[in-house]
Amino acid sequence: QLQASGGGLVQAGGSLRLSCAASGRTFSTYAMGWFRQAPGKEREFVAAISRSGGTTRYADSVKGRFTVSRDSAKNTVYLQVNSLKPEDAAVYYCAAGSSIGVVITGSPDYWGQGTQVTVSS
Repeated sequence: QLQASGGGLVQAGGSLRLSCAASGRTFSTYAMGWFRQAPGKEREFVAAISRSGGTTRYADSVKGRFTVSRDSAKNTVYLQVNSLKPEDAAVYYCAAGSSIGVVITGSPDYWGQGTQVTVSS
């Protein structure tokens, strides 16, 4: 199972660090990713990281502001979100897939529960 946490209410321009903790299996052999879904919108890709952590990919809308990382020893993936904008408000989900490509296409093998990020302007 994957459990996301770290969301909350933050002012525009603020920062948060989201965490995705894995349990029940070792996710070090999986690529990991983050998605988000705002009310009335489809879920969209945000960021992904390869199994080794050596490759990362980001949606254009978050490049330069968000950073994905992983700590395999802790079986945890992080998403550092900086310079938050009102349009970043959404429920953020983590996911795991057999490859970074699988994750990016939105067809991962596992989905976690989300964490709500609210941005006040």
